[in-house]
Amino acid sequence: MTQELGTRATTRVPLPPAAAPGDGTSTGPAAGSTAATGPARPGAEPAGGRQPERKQRDPYFDNAKYLAIVLVALGHSWEPLRDGSRAAGALYVFVYTFHMPAFMVISGYFSRGFQGKPHQLKRLLTGVAVPYVLFEVAYTLFKRWADDDPGYPISLLDPWYLTWFLGALFIWRLTAPLWKAVRWPVALSLAVAVLASISPDIGDDLDLQRVLQFLPFFVIGLHLKPEHFDLVRGRRARMLSLPVAAGALVVAYWAVERMNAAWFYHYNSAQEMGAPWWVGVIMTFALFGCSMVLTACFLAWVPGRRMWFTALGAGTLYGYLLHGFVAKGSRFWDWYEVDWVHTPLGAIAVTCIAAALITVLCTPPVQRLFRFAMEPEMEWAFREDPSQSARERRRGGEHRHGDGGGGGSGSGRRGVGGRTGR
Repeated sequence: MTQELGTRATTRVPLPPAAAPGDGTSTGPAAGSTAATGPARPGAEPAGGRQPERKQRDPYFDNAKYLAIVLVALGHSWEPLRDGSRAAGALYVFVYTFHMPAFMVISGYFSRGFQGKPHQLKRLLTGVAVPYVLFEVAYTLFKRWADDDPGYPISLLDPWYLTWFLGALFIWRLTAPLWKAVRWPVALSLAVAVLASISPDIGDDLDLQRVLQFLPFFVIGLHLKPEHFDLVRGRRARMLSLPVAAGALVVAYWAVERMNAAWFYHYNSAQEMGAPWWVGVIMTFALFGCSMVLTACFLAWVPGRRMWFTALGAGTLYGYLLHGFVAKGSRFWDWYEVDWVHTPLGAIAVTCIAAALITVLCTPPVQRLFRFAMEPEMEWAFREDPSQSARERRRGGEHRHGDGGGGGSGSGRRGVGGRTGR
């Protein structure tokens, strides 16, 4: 984020391909192991004139994913501190206003290329659906053991704790072509969110209330372009974001004792929260506006250059899912019952521990250790894609031709040109 807007305008980052969550999230948590790609270095051309198979990742989006996942961990660590500290409650409400919407916007941005092609569906299944199943089972078994609740059921239709986001991302990405085809997609998705907020009969399957009420953030991401991110990455936007964020913190401090924080979870209708139906309509629009403004403020301060944590942005799905065991374990084992935790120094210590933990869980060694669950290959489960095979054969033929398949004429031309140049 140290680059100026004017500089970026002349070297604009090209549109990246769709990426799986990790992010998502991912991921996810929004984001996956693949991320935005940056522009190729001017004048740099690979040997033989062939284009590189992978482009350089754009550090901006990796930085955004890492910082957002840190905020997720901090929010979970502050939750037990809210009752005894109004400041902790205000920070909790402030962060919960935008940390998941930011993930959803980024997840939508990297879903723009999703067209339901075989290789995309394969990545969606292995990168989202399989982790959803594995961690839903793992979380349930963990709860049975740690919470001494052997009868707690395993249910793939009733997500427990963090897995709801993977289910939501799976549904959102499958419907991405629809949201790119209709007119007024953001308005339509907002209408869906409003209807969900006043429909108590939707039920708990797949946490559809959350899926539908958070939908507009994903849809907005689907329709963003690099120039939209340029708008919030300039010096002026950064300066404007400071009083906006400060004002939001003041409002959060005022509202924390007057407002039910469950509104930020979006997992219930207004009627289920004991409010009239029309309150659901107002809260949907109000929270959407607040979340988008604070998401823009957050994105304005994300660094645009490579930082020490940039590489960790590829592991946000790992940090998101794995830290859930520690977050829930801290409640099951009464870690927050210790008196010193509820002092100012104790709250600072909890914050630092949570940030350090989520950072470690995003590191490459942890990614390698748990890749079997997060990004399984599963070639045995899929039919061969004829079009992909044809592209690989064609690419292989081109490589062989360029590397020597062209016979003496190709080498002769290079040799003559070299001698002539000298």
